[in-house]
Amino acid sequence: MTDVRIQPSILAADFANFAHEFDRIATADAAHVDVMDNHFVPNLTMGQPMVERLQSLNKLPLDLHLMIADPDRWAPQFAEMGVFSVTFHLEAATAPATIARNIRAQGARAGVALRPGTPFAQIEELLEHFDQLLIMTVEPGFGGQKFMPETMPKLRQAREWAKRHGSEIWLQVDGGISADTIGMAAEAGADTFVAGSAVFRGEPEAEIARLRQLATEHRHAAH
Repeated sequence: MTDVRIQPSILAADFANFAHEFDRIATADAAHVDVMDNHFVPNLTMGQPMVERLQSLNKLPLDLHLMIADPDRWAPQFAEMGVFSVTFHLEAATAPATIARNIRAQGARAGVALRPGTPFAQIEELLEHFDQLLIMTVEPGFGGQKFMPETMPKLRQAREWAKRHGSEIWLQVDGGISADTIGMAAEAGADTFVAGSAVFRGEPEAEIARLRQLATEHRHAAH
């Protein structure tokens, strides 16, 4: 497994032709799927039927990002679909460790996400229960937003935590990731990168390769 993972966000894809769009990103490590319920965030995207359909395409592993209320109830149900990974927001959860356990019981990786304003200290004691930590680098809800460099100290805290504990947790970033910003996130400790517009607006295969190379170079420079 590479130490750099590129996961295009299909929020930036052509919703009318997902099979073709998945073919365009075939060299990616996974497809990032944003599920929004218009409650936790002010946007509505797709629900369980659409995720089931995407899973049935069997093109790439699906990395679900649940921007929804009541993940205690819903996250395990999404995991039941056979997806690769399910990430929910700490801010919406009642019992985060229990949700993680229930996700893993379905065979999926368990991830937890933090909004830009949520401090690392709020998840630190629970992080051992998770396979992935998503540091949002924009406010969740809409694609195409500008990267927030002020979230990088939180990413460094997570990297230091992982080093201290010998943890293999994946550190994911999502929001405004492009060739201009991926180096900053890689140097701060990210190893898993969600990019939407940067990938789909041009030639996806070339852009995925470019992002992977830049992230790898900056990660090696940081070590």
